[in-house]
Amino acid sequence: MEDVKLRMNENGRGVFYIPDGNEQIAEMDIGISDGKLTAYHTEVMAKAEGKGLARILFTSMISYARKNGLKVIALCPFVLAQFRRHPQDYKDVWLKPVL
Repeated sequence: MEDVKLRMNENGRGVFYIPDGNEQIAEMDIGISDGKLTAYHTEVMAKAEGKGLARILFTSMISYARKNGLKVIALCPFVLAQFRRHPQDYKDVWLKPVL
């Protein structure tokens, strides 16, 4: 159940997702362009909450970004919270906003 998949379209938009049979129980919407991965939104179905699936998606996204030399723009509140809680762990991939 915790096998993360990635589906991308030709426009650089995609989703990391966790399937359970024929349904998608957790997903993280992303976009990739110009060496940047933008994390837009993370969602876990109510029946699958509390199992750490959002964290599993996050970890997969970070691994993908590192493997492909991408910087991450965190528009997703969950991703941003993880970056803020552990800035040293993600300083290599986190593209912090310029204020």
